[in-house]
Amino acid sequence: MLAWMLRAVWMTVAVAGGVWWWTFRSEPLWLTLGGLWVPALAYGSVLGLECTMAARVNRGDVVPRAGFPVWVRAWVREALVSLKVFGWLQPLRPGAVADAKTPGSADTTGVVFIHGFMCNRGIWTPWMKALSAEGRAFVAVNLEPVWAPIDAYVATIDEAVNRVRSATGRPPVLVCHSMGGLAARAWLRAGGAEAASRVRHIITLGTPHQGTWLARFARAPNARQMQLGSPWLRELSSGEPKGHGTGFTCWYSNCDNIVFPASTATLEGAANHLATGVGHVELTANTKVMGSCLDLIRAS
Repeated sequence: MLAWMLRAVWMTVAVAGGVWWWTFRSEPLWLTLGGLWVPALAYGSVLGLECTMAARVNRGDVVPRAGFPVWVRAWVREALVSLKVFGWLQPLRPGAVADAKTPGSADTTGVVFIHGFMCNRGIWTPWMKALSAEGRAFVAVNLEPVWAPIDAYVATIDEAVNRVRSATGRPPVLVCHSMGGLAARAWLRAGGAEAASRVRHIITLGTPHQGTWLARFARAPNARQMQLGSPWLRELSSGEPKGHGTGFTCWYSNCDNIVFPASTATLEGAANHLATGVGHVELTANTKVMGSCLDLIRAS
């Protein structure tokens, strides 16, 4: 569903650009081509506003603050990564790498990939290619409906965990971006005491474990659940066993333009790792983060 929505957006942009060019084709070149830059400038401005708000909110956070040059570099990289993810991988290549479910050896741990809000499995393409090259079993889910409450994704995750475990004979590692980490926690809660034994480890990248300041502007049910201190987050935390964070590795960033304050992406008791100067979507593409996570998967 999301892939079709993104295709429609890009088609609209292309048609609007063509109409602009045709309308002003006889005008000076700067005007003929000027309209083609409007979408890029609009997106860059929105991204810049997010970064500005995050930098301001992070002033009161315990995480070390990023300086202006670091934010500028993060903004540029986030724009480039987002263009690739939302302009290519997710709308046009979500199925480029198929799930690998070939029965593996008893000493190989499989992976379940869980994407975040307004994303699909295409965001994990580089990760899936790396695991495919290793012959490792994995399943990358699509969380749909796109704007459903987070608990609605529990069944999808449960099926994926079962598929990977059937292929390997071992509990998988869950790798989650943004809202995907909350969906994994909701799955754990729904499964009760048994769920913890069905998963080897959970890795989260930029997951708003304690909510995010930006979600105060949200209207979608799942996005509203990610508001700071939301009733859903309080209920989720109250239903989790003490010390559950020890089964998590959480990556967070002081330049996350979506999840801030930065410390909200950490969990008590988890192995929390700071990725300095990395944007929200870039957390899935950063070579250091990806390399460390893949090493952890191999060590499992």
